[in-house]
Amino acid sequence: MGNEAACKLRYENKTFSGKALLETSEILFRGETRLKIPFPAITKVRVRDGELHVQTKEGLAVFALGKQAETWREKIANPKTLIEKLGVKPGEAVSLAGEFPADFVASLKKHGAAVAEDKRAKNAAWYFLAAESRENLQRMKRLAGLLTGGAALWIVYPKGQRSITESNVRSAGRSAGLTDIKVASFSPTHTALKFVVPMEKRT
Repeated sequence: MGNEAACKLRYENKTFSGKALLETSEILFRGETRLKIPFPAITKVRVRDGELHVQTKEGLAVFALGKQAETWREKIANPKTLIEKLGVKPGEAVSLAGEFPADFVASLKKHGAAVAEDKRAKNAAWYFLAAESRENLQRMKRLAGLLTGGAALWIVYPKGQRSITESNVRSAGRSAGLTDIKVASFSPTHTALKFVVPMEKRT
């Protein structure tokens, strides 16, 4: 989701200034205090006078978001699935390189995607590379050569690891002639970075 807003937070009878971030599976607040609210911990969410009221067992958190409050409530109440967040549509061809969780592959197929695992599929709309280390990024150049038109390549890599960082992934993408346009939380342990061929170089 990636929404963020400078706002006031009322929590535990105190008011704090800072920035609220609406992520895929949690709400974060950073500023005069820090707060993290995972979606599963939310027991009730509603909007009143431009304020987002988020109730958990730990208490009530009120975010003064103004016009954005209702949009945030809707996204919290009806979150997108991972497949929807990644942009894959039913019927589109997906090529997977590397080892992906079985539930992710099953979700793709249930969504109606045509999945090819560890095959050099041509003309796919989506390519995914599982990169657990910098060495795995060596495959990006070959995969970049398979992209045509608006096809995209998602690199899925571990969060908070020294063996592979966001900087490593972006650098490998640039070396392969690609540009990154979106980041998404793939799971609690992994991040996904989306690459495409620059408009001026598309065929």
